[in-house]
Parts: sequence; C-alpha cells; structure tokens
Amino acid sequence: MFESLSERLSGVFDRLTKQGALSEDDVKAALREVRVALLEADVSLPVARDFVKKVQEQATGKSVLKSITPGQQVVKIVHDALIDTLRGDGDPGALKIDNAPAPILMVGLQGSGKTTTTAKLAKRLTEREGKRVLMASLDVNRPAAMEQLAILGKQIGVDTLPIVKGEDPVQIAKRAKTQASLGGYDVYMLDTAGRLHIDAELIAQAAAVRDATNPRETLLVVDGLTGQDAVNVATEFDDKIGVTGVVLTRMDGDGRGGAALSMRAVTGKPIRFVGLGEKMDAIETFDPERVAGRILGMGDIVSLVEKAQATIETEQAERMMKRFQKGQFNMNDLRMQLEQMQKMGGMESVMGMMPGMGKMAKQVQEAGFDDKVIVRQIALVQSMTKKERANPQILQASRKKRIAKGAGLEVSQLNQLLKMHRQMADMMKKMGKGGMLKQAMKGMFGKGGPTPEEMAGGMDPKALEQAAKKMGGKLPGGLGGMGGGGGLPQGLSGFGRKK
Repeated sequence: MFESLSERLSGVFDRLTKQGALSEDDVKAALREVRVALLEADVSLPVARDFVKKVQEQATGKSVLKSITPGQQVVKIVHDALIDTLRGDGDPGALKIDNAPAPILMVGLQGSGKTTTTAKLAKRLTEREGKRVLMASLDVNRPAAMEQLAILGKQIGVDTLPIVKGEDPVQIAKRAKTQASLGGYDVYMLDTAGRLHIDAELIAQAAAVRDATNPRETLLVVDGLTGQDAVNVATEFDDKIGVTGVVLTRMDGDGRGGAALSMRAVTGKPIRFVGLGEKMDAIETFDPERVAGRILGMGDIVSLVEKAQATIETEQAERMMKRFQKGQFNMNDLRMQLEQMQKMGGMESVMGMMPGMGKMAKQVQEAGFDDKVIVRQIALVQSMTKKERANPQILQASRKKRIAKGAGLEVSQLNQLLKMHRQMADMMKKMGKGGMLKQAMKGMFGKGGPTPEEMAGGMDPKALEQAAKKMGGKLPGGLGGMGGGGGLPQGLSGFGRKK
C-alpha cells in the first residue's frame, strides 16, 4: 500500500544522508519533495501542509544543521512526525470488552468488507484473547448476506445468530443481545447493512441499532483503496452515528496509502486495525510506529518476530536449534526453512519488514520473480530420497537427473538449490559456534522467552540497514540462495520467472 510513498521518500533521504553537511536550503528543497510525495500518495492538502511545516520547524534548527549526521537527524524528525500524524492524541488501546456480553457495532458502506472484517475480528478475539464471540448479521437488504456470515462462522469456529426471516435490524440486534446474555458470550458483534453511498435510511438504521444496544465499540470499516473519499465517509459516519475507531481494508492492494495518513488527522478517530487480504487471519493491529518505519524503509522487526512466533512450533524450533548448533543442516532443514517463509507471507513480505531490504524486494519483483520459486525449490527436495535429503553430498549426475525430472525442472536449477544449501549450512555453522543462533532461537521460540518487542529491541535496525547497504543493493548470498548477477538471487535465477 505504501510502496510508492516509501520509494519516493527513501530517494529524498538517500540524497540527504549522503551529504556531509546540510544547509537550510537543502532541507527546504528535500521537504518540498516530501510534500509532493505526500500529495501524490493521496494525503489531503491540509495534512500534508501541516506535516511539512512541523518537520521544517524542527529540521532547520541549529542543533540539526550542525549535527554530526544532519541527514539522519532529519530522517528521525520525519519519522517522529509521521508517528504523531498516524497516532493523533493518545493511544486508543485494546477493544473495550467489559460487562459481558459487550456489543461491537460494525458499520460502513457496501463493498468495504464489513462482513469479512467482522469474521476476522471474531476469530482474532477468540484465538488471541480467549473470548466467546457471537456474530449476528443485521443486513436484511443484500441477498445472502446473513448466509455469508453463517458460512464464515463455520469456517473459523465462531457461533452465529440463527437466521429468522422477516425481522428488522433492531429486532435481530435485540435477539443477539438476549442470546449473548443467556449463552454466556463475552462479545456479540453486529454486522450492519451498507449502502453504495451514505443516505438517510442507512444512517437511521445504524442509529436505531446503536440506541438499542449501546455498543462498547462502533467500528467503521472503510476501503483503503478509495483514497480521500474514505476520509469523507469516516467524517460523515462519525457526525451522524459516532465512531470509536476505523478499520482500513485492502491495505495489501496497490492504493497510495494517503487515506491512512489523513484519517487520524482529519477525523480525529484512530485506525484500530488494517485488513491485509482475504484470508481470515489477514488482519493486523494498526501500530503507528511500525507503519512509519515501513514507510521510511526502516522495516518492521517486531512484526517479523510475531509472524515467526505464530508460524513455528516450539518443539520443532528446539529440535532445529540443537541440530544447527552441531553444524547439521541437511535438505530437510532447508525445506522447513522454505515452508516457514511461505507461511510468513513469502519472500516479499519478509523482506518488506527488514530494514533496508525494501528496495531489494522491489528488485526481485521487477525482474519477474514470484513466490512460486519457493514451491519449485520444495518440489526438488521432495523428489529426493530420504538418504539424499539427509546427505546431499552423495548427489552425482545420475541422481541429479532423476531428481530434476521428478520435479519437472532442470538439473541447473537443482545445482542452484544445492549451492544455496551449502551457503546456508556454512552460515548456520558460524552462527552456532558464536552462540548467536542459540540466543536468537531461544528469544523467538523458547518458553519464557522475551516478547516480540524485546526480541526486536535486540536486533538493531540501523545495523541491519547498514549491512543491507554494504551489499550494494544486492541480496545476501545466504538468504534463499541469493546473490547473483544484477543483484538478483542466484538461487532464484531460472527458478521463479512468471510464465
């Protein structure tokens, strides 16, 4: 979502940080480009103007201009200003779920993703917070809207209110309240009807449900791809109904991201969650610091650690750690690493969270590579016998031909995979000897280990970013068999080109 804005800003700051000293004119010229970048990203004019003014006041001070690293200081000021713009006044904290059953009202226009978001939040509350949730569809207008929520409820294992034809939204809301009380539910979520645009009937219906249930939270679901109109929708709903937070959907799309930057500043309402795809777990808490870091190419180590924790089993991680410490790293281990990357959203997703790696992810994308490369690499490993996976050194020409044929690939591609395995095995040996591997694995997956925030704190983003820059814009040789001609992954060349 923020790719174009991130790319423009990183270009501006690259030029700033390369200069030994900065004049006031240098800063002003850079901030003019920042303003243009914000406007092109669909940030509203007043917000862009206030943002640049705030940054300019701090960035043209004597302490910054005479600083040893003035460019870095300006980047920090922009980073802090971005966080302030995204956060606004105070942190809204977690959803208010007290005095069970707590009602949560979901409102928004038709097509914004209300029903899917309702199910995603219900799944999140159930799995992460251990809440008993009841979902109810109040959409009596859209065909099969109630059935859609019921189907989603079965998929995620969350109860839905039985459908009774002929009831109006207020009657359904009251029935949901009664059933939630009698059934011992902690939360009941009310998925209201939407319209293609805001009209009197839509507002009256949502207001009537609000008055009947007195919700703890009223979450407005807005399509992130609608740009500035999303801000107008949020303002209108808040004026007429009262909104406690916003959920921006389709933030994995190719929109320009300006709605997120403008939303808090214009409406005063916090963005609570962002939808990042169609899957039921594709929703994240909106964290201003993490988003600001991603926009400025600083990465998001906390999210990376969280994803790793969510997708790797503790016992499996402990077994891996013991093997790696002994310098053992065979093709089975490599396959587990590749499958792990798949679970975490693929190469592009992982790179996007690592400081300084944003440009590399784009580089891979532009060259026509996709995550099918990982699928093909796994296919090659699966074509091997147990003995070959455990000891890849025995692979001679005849075996290689058989394995490549079994995976429907070329022997040259198998050779690239084997080279990647050797590089990763060497890297694991070095890390195992220094104790660095044990510390990292224990922190990420061990029982009683630190939180993702504490773990991320041990990884210095600046150091990671500098390491990425030292590579000269090329991918590291050990990461997925990477480091080939033109700065592209060697293990990828000939593998993942889109057909």
